Amino acid sequence: MGKILIAGTASLLICIFLSPKFISFLREREFGQNIRPEGPEGHHEKAGTPTMGGIIILVAIAAPFLILSSHTAQALGVFGVAVACGLLGFFDDYTKIVRRRSLGLRARTKLIVTVAISLGLWWVATEQADLSNALRLRVVDYNVDLGIFYPVLIYLVVAGTTSAVNLTDGLDGLAAGCAAIVLLAFIGITFITTGQRDLALLSACLVGGCIGFLWFNSFPAQIFMGDTGSLALGGAIAALAVMTKTEILLIILGGIFVIEALSVAIQVFSFQAFRKRVFLMAPIHHHFELQAWSETKIILRFWIVAAACSAIGFTIYQNSIS
Repeated sequence: MGKILIAGTASLLICIFLSPKFISFLREREFGQNIRPEGPEGHHEKAGTPTMGGIIILVAIAAPFLILSSHTAQALGVFGVAVACGLLGFFDDYTKIVRRRSLGLRARTKLIVTVAISLGLWWVATEQADLSNALRLRVVDYNVDLGIFYPVLIYLVVAGTTSAVNLTDGLDGLAAGCAAIVLLAFIGITFITTGQRDLALLSACLVGGCIGFLWFNSFPAQIFMGDTGSLALGGAIAALAVMTKTEILLIILGGIFVIEALSVAIQVFSFQAFRKRVFLMAPIHHHFELQAWSETKIILRFWIVAAACSAIGFTIYQNSIS
């Protein structure tokens, strides 16, 4: 337990102490956020805020993890997915900055890279960590052997989670706070219930990095995590779900991310099918903004929902192994 606490605290402190200089570095090079013209009116004043803060999160996570962990295949697999997704996000962010618009890499490029990352995670999980191709339905305590279709499930988990966290990253501190809450649940799952110490240590590093980043990302944000951070955190959460066989339970554990992604899907379907919008704007946090909710009110209430979902998911997991 001591190593886990030390690792999490180290990640938090590294993030807090390195961020000011990193923010200054980004400002000097004008690596600022581009805001979509169709976004909420209040967001236009955030244009130019330093972005790509995910870099500092990854650095804060990497140092204590690589020094203190036992380098098990499961933990290295999760860390590798987080770094790979973070690199994809970095190139996406950099493309946006160079082109001075909110569009980054082509969708085809993102698809190919995400498929490659998913296949790598599948190989590590099944060949190195000796996990089965079975899908665990914990609510009904039943296993479904997916066989050759298991890599497809992993791709859906990775692509879905990274996209959902990316969609959630629309308000100051929203994605970082929600990710920290979900990752706290994974500390409980990996340490308290299964004794996977290395995964628990990495989860603690991820929580520490998120909380340290929140010191500068909370409203009003001095820095945004960008796609570098949102894809890295989404990839880490997805990989943790694969390594703990909680792929389906992740729908509940990460319920806040599911809500955000579903709001976009519902909005698109409704407009395409009926030419009507269900929400004033999607993702759903923008809907509440346009209803005159303050940004801090939305963030705090979404954190509460994230905490409730993670608590329910953790309870289901604990009951399934007892």
